Amino acid sequence: MSTVDLFDDDLPQIPDRVYFTIGEASRLCGVKPHVLRYWEQEFEGLEPDKRRGNRRYYRYQDLIMIRRIRSLVHQKGFTLAGAKLRIQEEDGVRVEATQDNSKGMALREVIRDLEHVRRLLSD
Repeated sequence: MSTVDLFDDDLPQIPDRVYFTIGEASRLCGVKPHVLRYWEQEFEGLEPDKRRGNRRYYRYQDLIMIRRIRSLVHQKGFTLAGAKLRIQEEDGVRVEATQDNSKGMALREVIRDLEHVRRLLSD
């Protein structure tokens, strides 16, 4: 089960494509187009590409964000302000964990190198 499926089992699976029109995004996420346009103003991470005639093209990660918002607001009862805070907190924790993991990996490499130097010096 992918992370997308965790948000709502009633939503269709997102096809493996790069771009989706606002109508497709609306259908795949269970949110009306006018709500999508409003959420774009409210949530920093939701920024579809805009082309000729101001036509919106959502990426896969935009649809994931829309489903996250929808889940928080419609299923868990968050306000939009609460959903914004929750997403910022979750994303902040992910960034910190990634940074901590990178530091840990770098530290392990240094330790490995030092162990190698110690072995060379003791021989």
